[in-house]
Amino acid sequence: MTPIIIVALFVAVLLIIFWRSVRIVPHSMEDVVERFGKFHRTLQSGFNIVIPGVDSVRERIDRRVQVVSFPPQSAITEDNLAVEVDSAVYVRIVDAYRATYEVADFIRAVEQLTLATLRNVIGGMNLEDTLTSRDEINRELKTVLDEATSEWGIEISRIELKGIEPPSSVQEAMEMQMRADREKRAQLLSAEGEKQAAVLRAEGERSSAVLRAKGAAEAQMLTAKADADAQTLRARGEADAIHIVFKSLHASGVDRDVLAYQYLQKLPEIAQGDANKVWIVPSEMGQALHGVGSAFEELRQEAVRDI
Repeated sequence: MTPIIIVALFVAVLLIIFWRSVRIVPHSMEDVVERFGKFHRTLQSGFNIVIPGVDSVRERIDRRVQVVSFPPQSAITEDNLAVEVDSAVYVRIVDAYRATYEVADFIRAVEQLTLATLRNVIGGMNLEDTLTSRDEINRELKTVLDEATSEWGIEISRIELKGIEPPSSVQEAMEMQMRADREKRAQLLSAEGEKQAAVLRAEGERSSAVLRAKGAAEAQMLTAKADADAQTLRARGEADAIHIVFKSLHASGVDRDVLAYQYLQKLPEIAQGDANKVWIVPSEMGQALHGVGSAFEELRQEAVRDI
């Protein structure tokens, strides 16, 4: 065998050994390495060297959050009603050694522990609390699971109850109650709307009545003012007419006797009215009538002497 072939074989063996010694670990992964069947170390992500034939990779661990989801499970509430619970658990491996050697199948273990804990938590609550207290159920589940899985190198990141389904008979009763509640709220809203409409109508009618009353009062005031102005104008007109007549009489030289005689002629016309119960005779008119009477008396005496 020539030296070239020997060198080539030696190089090939070295390449194979080197290839078997190199271990590339992806990001967010860890490899659990055993030496002679016993745990030796964990390989972090990146470039790593192992000894071929001495070191072996037991398992590759995914450090990312994993979702443990399982079919809906039946649970009995405190008031003996069966409910179907659909849940999901989010877990993450924080210790590759414990996750590999402390539990055989951590996914299966988490699933069974979650179901058992879920039945215990729901068994201590009635149906109404079960349907309305999801956050409380999640907190209790997480507390119990964290305590148990910490020994397995597993961290419970989150627990979600995707659905809680009560029995069909209970669902029908709940739907009937919800419909009754909706109808009740609709009636209350309708009554409240009618009440507000009635209040608005009453306020509108009251405002309208106030405006009408104000308008009537203003109209009466305007009418009264107009009547007063008319009466004032009539009085002024009559006063002006009396003044003009008075000036005319004085200008024409009419004496008191003539005025008394004219007053006597007008007395029958004044007496024709039903409301004329009292006659007012001016003092000047009395003096004039006295003069007229004296004149008549003188005429009578002259007539007697002639006889």
